[in-house]
Amino acid sequence: MLSITRRLAIDDEQDIQFEFMRASGPGGQNVNKVASAVRLRFQVRTALLPEEVRSRVRVLAGRRMGPDGVLTIEARRFRTQAANRPDALDRLVRLLRQAAEPPPVRHQTKVPAGSRLRRLEAKRRRGRAKQGRRSPAQDGTS
Repeated sequence: MLSITRRLAIDDEQDIQFEFMRASGPGGQNVNKVASAVRLRFQVRTALLPEEVRSRVRVLAGRRMGPDGVLTIEARRFRTQAANRPDALDRLVRLLRQAAEPPPVRHQTKVPAGSRLRRLEAKRRRGRAKQGRRSPAQDGTS
């Protein structure tokens, strides 16, 4: 079990799969021979997560989440598989911890009276300026 928070843990053997592939970038002769990049696949749909956490994971994951409910994290920052694997797990844990925190409650506030008055006065000034640009009526009709 992989501990996310005090109350939240996931079964890393059942819900997480690792896939190893060749990474692009620097690495000398090794880059074409060694599969050092890691692709972590986390089954969000089948994981034992509360529904509100699951929905926040979908939002936070964005395009890393496929339509099949699988979150994909690719780690290729380091040159070795041994370093990229914990990096991918760490990124997954950070994402799940962020999703486990409920969003802050937004308290609705009123627009201050002074702001309302300044806005209305600015509208009156703009109206008077535009009114001054009009050409006077020719025969008294508007």
